[in-house]
Amino acid sequence: MSQQGPADKARRATIPAESATPWQVIHPAPLLALQPDFLTAAEADSVLHRLDQEIDWHSPTIQIYGRQHKIPRAQCWMGDDGLAYRYSGHSMYATPWHPGVEALRDRVIHALDHANLPFSRFNSVLLNRYRGGEERMGWHSDDEVELGHAPIVAALSLGSERPLRFRDRQRQAFNVWLPHGSLLLMGPGAQSCWQHALAPRKIAGTRISLTFRRIVSDAA
Repeated sequence: MSQQGPADKARRATIPAESATPWQVIHPAPLLALQPDFLTAAEADSVLHRLDQEIDWHSPTIQIYGRQHKIPRAQCWMGDDGLAYRYSGHSMYATPWHPGVEALRDRVIHALDHANLPFSRFNSVLLNRYRGGEERMGWHSDDEVELGHAPIVAALSLGSERPLRFRDRQRQAFNVWLPHGSLLLMGPGAQSCWQHALAPRKIAGTRISLTFRRIVSDAA
């Protein structure tokens, strides 16, 4: 399922291999897998503080069922030059890669490749910042046409541990708790099988998520 060329493999070969705990398979097909300590606690603390301070966060207005709403969180979408996609009636244009985020992207790709898990040559990332448990994200799938068929999404979580809630077409739901510094892989087919949401919770503290994905050039 990988999408990479020789140059990508050469670049990733310079990234040290991780020595984290084994991946936890939450669901085999479509694949949901979690590495709880993708980053060490010290690394996760450092990255959380840096992104909170250095990212140009904003809360745009989006269209839901024909009405305009300001999203209940802050976000930033970054990626390769010229990328764009539409979400809930809102056009998004990629800002240039933050050096620290680009390094994390390369590390995610390397870790998935090293573990022989499905991955993509991620060319963009959506960062969401939740200032407290009342900030949230509603039910959705990452299935926009720009992401192509059966997209692969890798989500890095920083800060307060909260559960990502999944549900299938029969509304059968389950939670996946995402610790500080964890990496969640949503493999091919996950977006068509489930929706996911971050529901409000009585949980204090900031949470930042980075969802790495690939915009398909012939769909953008």
